[in-house]
Formats: sequence, structure tokens, C-alpha cells
Amino acid sequence: MDHSANFIREVIEIAKKLDVAKIDVLADEIFKIRENSGRLFIIGVGGSAANASHAVNDFRKLCGIDALAPTDNVAEITARTNDEGFETIFSDYLKVSKNSSRDGILIFSVGGGDIEKKVSINLINAIKQARQNNTRVFGIVGKYDGFTAQNADVSIVIPIENKDSITPHSESFQGIIWHCLVSNPKLKIYPTKW
Repeated sequence: MDHSANFIREVIEIAKKLDVAKIDVLADEIFKIRENSGRLFIIGVGGSAANASHAVNDFRKLCGIDALAPTDNVAEITARTNDEGFETIFSDYLKVSKNSSRDGILIFSVGGGDIEKKVSINLINAIKQARQNNTRVFGIVGKYDGFTAQNADVSIVIPIENKDSITPHSESFQGIIWHCLVSNPKLKIYPTKW
């Protein structure tokens, strides 16, 4: 089987195995945040940072949710990285934003962070900061054993069997899931043009 056909077959299998009940639970959680005038901080690095930026647009424009992506402020992120290190860029952003129990953080990540492997420590520190102020923690990730999946209030794990394709499938399904959320009648309050 050629690569393209195999890749699309994997997409179909992943879509069939998604835990749609958890997507509905996440929609309920985000609905509560909006109803309580809270904010949704969407956090990711690499391709997931780009997804976070796009998702912020959709949650704000279609759902009327005060959503923010720390990585959209390149000056602050790079200043914090330069002066304090990459590991605290998100936790310090949340501190300055005075995250609270009305808010939520939504982590987009392939692995979700791993303390032992020292991967995505900035995501782990964001989750720890969120917990200090009773901020709800959500994740859309590609690994069941990552820090986010193990420590989120609601974590949607993308069921990927071919680990060679974990990054493209994780980042692609982040988009599918957040688009499912922003088109959910419970969340969507503004019409699209098309």
C-alpha cells in the first residue's frame, strides 16, 4: 500500500475510535467557562502553537469565549525565554494573567509532556500553575501516558496506533476536535459566512 492510502486509512481508523463522549464533556466544560465569564488559555508548542492560535480565533469569533494563546505574544514569550528560560513561559504568563477557578487551560500537544524525558516541561509547569489556582485543565494529545493525559480534568487522547505517524495525526486531530467544539450548538453563538 502506498503512503498516501495508508495515511488516509489511519485517519479513518483514528476518527472511528475517538472518544466522542469526552468531546461532549469538554464542550460542557468550555460552556461553563463562558457562562462564568472565564477565560480559555490555549497552550501548545511547535505545530500545536500554530493550532492554538487558530483555535483562539475560532473560540472568540464563533463562540464569544475570551480565549488567549500565550504564544501569540512573540515578544513576551521570547523575552521570558531569554531572561528566565523556556520551561516557565506559560506558567509565568498564567501568573501575570491571574488565572483563577473561572478559567481553563487547553493543552494541545503530541506527547503532553514528560518529566523524566524532560520534554515539554513548559506545559507541565502550566498545568501545575493552573492547579494552584483551581483553573480547569483540558488536553487534546496523542499519548495516554503523557503528563497532560494523566493530570487533566478532561483529556482527549487521539488513538494513534502507528507511532511513526503520531505527530501529524495528533496535530491534525487537534484541528478536527476544536472545530467540532466550535461548531457545537452549545458553544457556537455567531454564524459563519460559508
